[in-house]
Amino acid sequence: MPSSPTDRARRRFLVGAGATALLAASEGPARAAGAALPMPPVTPRVPLLRHQLGRTRDDPYAWLKYVPPHGQRDIATMPPAIRDHLLAENAYAGAVLDRVVAAERRFLAALDARSPLDGGEPDVTRGGWTYSVDDSAGPHPRYTRRRADTGAVELLLDENERAPGQAYYRTTGQQVSPDGRLYAWAEDVGGNDRHRLCVRDLASSAVRVVVDTDAYGYGGLVFSPSSRWLFWIWRDARNRPTRVYRTPVTGGERVLVYEEDDPAIFMAIARTAADGFVAITLSGPDTSEVRLVAAEAEERAPALVRPRAPGRRYAIDEWDGALIALIEDEQAIDGRVARLDRRSFAEIDTLVPHRAGTQILQLVPFRRALAWVERRDTLPRLMLLAPGAAAREVTFAGDAYALTVPGEQDYAAPTCRATIETPAAPPRWVAVDLASARVTTIATQRFAGYDPARFTVRRLYATAPDGARVPITLLTRRGARADGRAPLLLYGYGAYGVSSEALFDVAPTVLVEQGWTYAIAHVRGGAEKGRRWFLDGRRHHKRNSFTDFVACAQHLAAAGHAARDRIVSYGLSAGGLLVGGAMNLAPTLWAGVIATVPFVDMLNTMSDADHPLVPLFRPDWGDPLSSAADYDYMLSISPYENVRPAPYPPLFTTAGLKDDRVGYWEPAKLVAAVRAASTARAPALLLTDLAAGHQGSAGRDSVNHKMARLYAFAQGCVDGSLA
Repeated sequence: MPSSPTDRARRRFLVGAGATALLAASEGPARAAGAALPMPPVTPRVPLLRHQLGRTRDDPYAWLKYVPPHGQRDIATMPPAIRDHLLAENAYAGAVLDRVVAAERRFLAALDARSPLDGGEPDVTRGGWTYSVDDSAGPHPRYTRRRADTGAVELLLDENERAPGQAYYRTTGQQVSPDGRLYAWAEDVGGNDRHRLCVRDLASSAVRVVVDTDAYGYGGLVFSPSSRWLFWIWRDARNRPTRVYRTPVTGGERVLVYEEDDPAIFMAIARTAADGFVAITLSGPDTSEVRLVAAEAEERAPALVRPRAPGRRYAIDEWDGALIALIEDEQAIDGRVARLDRRSFAEIDTLVPHRAGTQILQLVPFRRALAWVERRDTLPRLMLLAPGAAAREVTFAGDAYALTVPGEQDYAAPTCRATIETPAAPPRWVAVDLASARVTTIATQRFAGYDPARFTVRRLYATAPDGARVPITLLTRRGARADGRAPLLLYGYGAYGVSSEALFDVAPTVLVEQGWTYAIAHVRGGAEKGRRWFLDGRRHHKRNSFTDFVACAQHLAAAGHAARDRIVSYGLSAGGLLVGGAMNLAPTLWAGVIATVPFVDMLNTMSDADHPLVPLFRPDWGDPLSSAADYDYMLSISPYENVRPAPYPPLFTTAGLKDDRVGYWEPAKLVAAVRAASTARAPALLLTDLAAGHQGSAGRDSVNHKMARLYAFAQGCVDGSLA
């Protein structure tokens, strides 16, 4: 139910901003493609028998795992054997990738040339101010506002001024206080997802750090309605968000608002649409509860709306004088919207009934109308409901597109702002009139040298072995012939109910311009076709994700959109589990596999009771510590456990040394296992960013370098450079 702030935070937490940043391009000349590949590092096998639920398994590469007793991992303080191994892997990966450095430089030049021509998101006017974000000011964005009456410009935040001197810099949670006097943000300067909270006094431009390094930035920062307090989420020693504090905006002693003892619960905070409450949303994959701090009683304990119950999830906002709740339960698997009394929280009536197969994703209340986003058979749509009127649908054209509606908009505005985009069409910002439903284009993102008319986007369907129709979003050059000759990069994720949206990204267009086909496989495990689609790729149904992905690759080849021997798969984080599982399932189908910060040591990770995220994810994967059925199923699908003697394709994995979600040892162990078992001589690479965590390095330049190297590896897989 991605409508709640918890789910939006959880999505960012799970997927992240992208994979780990890669090493800079090699300076030396590329080796000839015909030259022998360098020898990989030798990874010693150290037998370790794990006894669990009456079962025994060998984990010979377990020695690669290191969890420091205190603080974050640092390469200088790692055990020497592990440190030397990771450095040797990086050196080997660099040597192999030297063979495709010409392709990397070509891709990088194309990506750098396709720079944004304007600041990106159009200005937003609110409370007498016009707010702007400029993405062209440097590698990081610059935030300003301009008075509507005088035109005077105020700086809110220039990340390009704060990033220099930091080994890593990324911000989140940027926001203006309700009274317009303050600006707050969370910044990570360590690459470890630990944030410090900063507040700028807009009158004096002075910046104060009100919380230093122990805050959780994603969905964990909000001003109180009075602008006197900053509510924020604290991370414990195991990096889990477990407490809500409030701190005076001027700094000072923190006050505990709420503490969560259940390690399987995730939390987020937000103000409701009309600034009537601060909502603390606590949720797991299958349950949730909301506690409200009323604007008129900001220093009181939060009030519980509904206690958590298995199988029921809900999110709270306010509209038309009442609270509104988006509820998912056994009777409304795809969601319904109800009105609740503001004081007693009793249900008054149903505003939007449940409709099977139409999943309600998000509520965006305005004074004039309630807007919401729903999805049916992969396509999102915007709905409007004015008080006392019937609901209306706002239609958008296209076979495959993404609709994004910002959750925090001006409650008094006459229009709802949204973004429409496709893999070929850059974001188009529109204003939807809440009274007439008329759609007006505000702005369209432009990129140097880019013409959307040169590309075509289509929605196709593959048939899975059990008959399920699996959606595919296909990006090709306009006029490209489906003659079975083009190489294909196939992307997938398929986990946690996170949908792979048909978003615009410059990088795939550069790849396609150089002769490739790009496709997104919307496999089960995501929610592109509703919550049932998610459940059918979850836990003991996870193998469906793998077979769906294989079916998509086979369908695209059979339809002529890809050469059968030139298909490269790509997944990140839980998408690494997908491509790793598909690699074991059909190793000869793939010309190459790219897995960035991949979750591939599933059984061992979920058997680690000390891992801070394991309790949270047990509903998604199972509990191999207590359930023999869960153990056996994980053993049957975990990529690391299922490597077997077979001709494996070239494999490129990345890791972040400071990643506290997916440990660097997961891809390290997979690479070692593949090298030991493969009957082919294809390279298996591990490249570890020694300074970053799960989010990877920040800034447009770092992202371009990362994608250029990934694409160069893919190119080498299909043109023989890595043979």
